[in-house]
Amino acid sequence: MGKRKTPRGELPATAEGFATALLAAARAGDDARWLAPGFELPAELARGAELAAQPLVGRARRGGWPPEDLRQAASRRVDEFAGSYVLDALAEADGVRWWTGAEPHLAQWAAKHILTPAEAVTAVVEALGLLLTLPVTAAQPRPAAPHGVDDKKLSRVRALLAKAESTSFPEEAEALSAKAQELMTRHALDRVLLEAAPALPSSRRIWLDTPYTDAKSLLVHVVAKANRCRAVYDPRWEFVTVVGDEEDLDAVALLTTSLLVQATRAMIADPAGRSRPFRKSFLVSYATRIGERLEQAAAATLTELPGADRLLPVLASHELRVNTAFATLFPEVVGKSVTVRSAEGWHAGRSAADRARFGE
Repeated sequence: MGKRKTPRGELPATAEGFATALLAAARAGDDARWLAPGFELPAELARGAELAAQPLVGRARRGGWPPEDLRQAASRRVDEFAGSYVLDALAEADGVRWWTGAEPHLAQWAAKHILTPAEAVTAVVEALGLLLTLPVTAAQPRPAAPHGVDDKKLSRVRALLAKAESTSFPEEAEALSAKAQELMTRHALDRVLLEAAPALPSSRRIWLDTPYTDAKSLLVHVVAKANRCRAVYDPRWEFVTVVGDEEDLDAVALLTTSLLVQATRAMIADPAGRSRPFRKSFLVSYATRIGERLEQAAAATLTELPGADRLLPVLASHELRVNTAFATLFPEVVGKSVTVRSAEGWHAGRSAADRARFGE
């Protein structure tokens, strides 16, 4: 390829040179507006983009970033084109391609999205910038297959929570959600007793929608605690990482999603709930009260189970495994309080939590 002059100097002549230039631009938050008019996408640039992306995708994979989490991160940090390029880079690492070998991926991808060469390179730079900034932990891998999942019970829990979300009667919603938590607790305790060789804990991210993500993260925390898991909130990315057994993580995700729906609906319906201080205080109070109720329900379920005395040492061992896995992933965790500025919102949130439903 002949060298072309640009306002930044000469373009690289090799794929490796383009990879270095693209990564440098990503670290600097640069774009491709400096490319000369009429610039085209040479094969060396396309290959350079792949060379730059491959190790970053590998780093993300090792750090526990599956496609759905990458999609969530991209939707919060970059535009749809850069997000699409990230997911294509991940697909290539998995050997799954929509593009052909007739020409480089970058050219086919740019044509698919109707992008000019400068727009395509800008999207690549933004995609690399996202991959460079992903927080990486020594993520625990998920089991290759679910361990001891009772599909009938899980389906019943989902049905109970769906009904709790749809009903307009608070008392009915409360009973439904409570029953769902009871079923999940009973199933988990039965599983703990029967497991001859418990699986290692794994981790999962639960993404939160703005606003009030710090208050919403408190709800994830109390649900995780009631279901034998540990949770930590990352305010930079607005997700909570939950560590625990795979079935317990399913329970946390299901119940958290349902309770957030119920909390948001009750908060919006409250005639006093127009101000930000009210709504944030509402959600903090709601989460606090839900945590109390879940702990009470879990304790009651444990007491009612036959052979509860045999469960105590098993649960203690389970707690140790989860805490050890959590400390490995997050050796430095800082506690942080959430400020409540509306007494009216606090009382309204507590009342709503008393009405929230876990099942029937």
